[in-house]
Amino acid sequence: MDSSPGVLILCSLLCSVSAQAPVVSVEPRAATVRQGESASFRCQVGSGAPPVQLQWKRANNQALPDNAKIGPDGTVLTIAKARPENKGQYRCMASNSAGRSTAVAVLNVKYAPKVQLTQAGPLQVRIGEPVSVDCRATGRPRPTTTWKRQGSTLQLVTKEANYVNTIQWPVVHPEDSGVYICQAENSEGVAEVKINIVVQGQPGAPVASVGATEMTVVDGHTITMSCQASGSPLPVITWSKLRAPLPWKHTVSGGVLTLNGVGRQDSGQYICNATNIHGYSEAYTQMEVESPPYATSLPDQVRLQPGDALSLQCLALGTHPIQIEWSRGGRVSLPPGSESTKDGSLRIAHVKLSDAGTYKCVATNHIGSSEALARVIIRA
Repeated sequence: MDSSPGVLILCSLLCSVSAQAPVVSVEPRAATVRQGESASFRCQVGSGAPPVQLQWKRANNQALPDNAKIGPDGTVLTIAKARPENKGQYRCMASNSAGRSTAVAVLNVKYAPKVQLTQAGPLQVRIGEPVSVDCRATGRPRPTTTWKRQGSTLQLVTKEANYVNTIQWPVVHPEDSGVYICQAENSEGVAEVKINIVVQGQPGAPVASVGATEMTVVDGHTITMSCQASGSPLPVITWSKLRAPLPWKHTVSGGVLTLNGVGRQDSGQYICNATNIHGYSEAYTQMEVESPPYATSLPDQVRLQPGDALSLQCLALGTHPIQIEWSRGGRVSLPPGSESTKDGSLRIAHVKLSDAGTYKCVATNHIGSSEALARVIIRA
């Protein structure tokens, strides 16, 4: 064999190439799909002495799931109809006679929440005992969990830690009996689970109940709320309002609370309290007062010259949603080029003498309507 320096250098270069371990990469390096969708990763060999063998595995050398498929040449890994348990790392390992290298891809699977309670209902407890119910939710993205009582829109105060949302009572009362709902929600959906809690009281202890737990009424109407209570001796019934005094125009007779001419400020939670020598019990009615619109125009009169810009704003108070519409008095249509918007504004970039007159805005909601007038005076 020729041992000249040139031959030695050439051999060194060829030997280094033939002995090179493979270099691999995976595209994409991370993918996020919804449950039921498919994801594919391609393993690419950048360099290395042939032949190069490819092998796909999960992290920690776990076997691929049964819904994983590898392409004919071994480069493409497809996770078909992805399931939540498919999330994690997938490794492409390339090897040849000189060594091996690994590239990693990460799969995230989004799915709707699932909820589970630690106890199965109905849950029967005795009055005065502490009670807690844990609700565990899974899902991706991580769902938010809330507790509420069936028949009420109020969100209950709970404690959340380590993906568990807990509703608890240090001491339960008869009025705590009812169906409670744990709801979990993320971008993929909503799930809920219910539990019935039954509080068993001692003989004679009061138990209060209301005729309606929720009511929606119209501004100005007279409203009655009824409360009944059982117990021995017969409980005394009183009414109060959460974090506020009762409206000054109210009467209580025989457990019935009457509110005369209610206004929007009277919305809130009303509490019936039944008391006797054995204890007390509460029941709740949530009242929402809705009102028809009240419209005003700003300004209600404006003086302009031809060529000036007209800008009117219709303001409406009342229960939303409120629709606002502008028109002209005398069954005359709005001037050409006028612009009215959903927020109640009316604009004319350059007025003419013929644009003078009375303009009317009408505000409407599901209860009623109201109108306001604006007088536009144009003089040359």
